[in-house]
Amino acid sequence: MATRQCAKTACARPAAATLTYVYADSTVVVGQLATQAEPHSYDLCAAHAERFTAPRGWNVVHIHQDFEDPGPSSDDLDALAMAVREAGRPIVPSSAEVPPPVASQPRRGHLRVVASDG
Repeated sequence: MATRQCAKTACARPAAATLTYVYADSTVVVGQLATQAEPHSYDLCAAHAERFTAPRGWNVVHIHQDFEDPGPSSDDLDALAMAVREAGRPIVPSSAEVPPPVASQPRRGHLRVVASDG
């Protein structure tokens, strides 16, 4: 599972809160980080969540909480370790996928056959 980042331009900090616009009510809600990314919501780091201001004429609802940087969880670290192990495993083709050697084709290896002169 990848860590979501702050939606603010040039901010590489991890997301700690989710911002959602409620267009019908001209309201912006800043609250707990959503469990998964939503198309019409924006993830913010703790610093940007605490300092967010809404457009003129809009209301801001801050769901009071301490926006803490969650950092990677042990599940994230386990998933990363498993992905690295999987990527490092050699690919072993099954015998049905390996074409039989053809005598007319030269073999590509570190040894070569050299014809004798005599």
